[in-house]
Amino acid sequence: MKHIFTPILLLIISFNAKAQFFGQIPEPVKYKASKVIDPEYGITMYEKLNFAIGGDSVRNDKRGYAASGWIQDMYENGSLIHKGYYEEGHLKIYKNFYENGNVERAFKVIDFKKSNQQIFYPDGKLKADITYYDGGVLMETDYYPNGQIEYIEESSKNMEYVIQRKSFSQDGKPQDIFEMIDPKKKIYSKKEYYENGNIKAEGTMKYNPAAIDYQKDGIWKTYDENGKLLTTETWQAGEEKK
Repeated sequence: MKHIFTPILLLIISFNAKAQFFGQIPEPVKYKASKVIDPEYGITMYEKLNFAIGGDSVRNDKRGYAASGWIQDMYENGSLIHKGYYEEGHLKIYKNFYENGNVERAFKVIDFKKSNQQIFYPDGKLKADITYYDGGVLMETDYYPNGQIEYIEESSKNMEYVIQRKSFSQDGKPQDIFEMIDPKKKIYSKKEYYENGNIKAEGTMKYNPAAIDYQKDGIWKTYDENGKLLTTETWQAGEEKK
């Protein structure tokens, strides 16, 4: 198997090391920054060319053939917006850039099924770290501009069920914590919080593959904002037991 991985590894090494491109790089396309940078989602126009994350389009060169090799695009001011390696019109490895030169996102192949993409804020701070498996999101961590974790989600490799899903406020306080505590029985612990950090509700849930749903199952408790216990309920398969 070693000889199969060699081309991909060499491609990753040369890209990360900023080595010289091989062959002739086509004349770059120029873009206006205000037209291609979305204030919330960044530079997304190349995602449709990346089959590893669900893209379904092909990039053609000026002759009408599927693009191949290194291609780079520019902003109207001459700074680099995109540098990527294409095979049969599909993106394999690439980086996008803001007008200030900072990386906007970087995508790389890990192996034949797994890949990773990191997205950044204009100041260079990490905004999202996403690992894909066979075209689906395996693990994603999103960050606030101050560096605090905003959201975490992890799924099984077959994307059938969630392993964990957590959200936090900008000061680091938990908002909603949902995580597997029994992988064999697919049982989860769920906790919801008030803005002051005190727990609002907690209990256990169970994944029902037939309904493709997570259902309350077990003891559930709710609290007021000061931490006083309000209710205690017993649930089974999504129905409260009286």
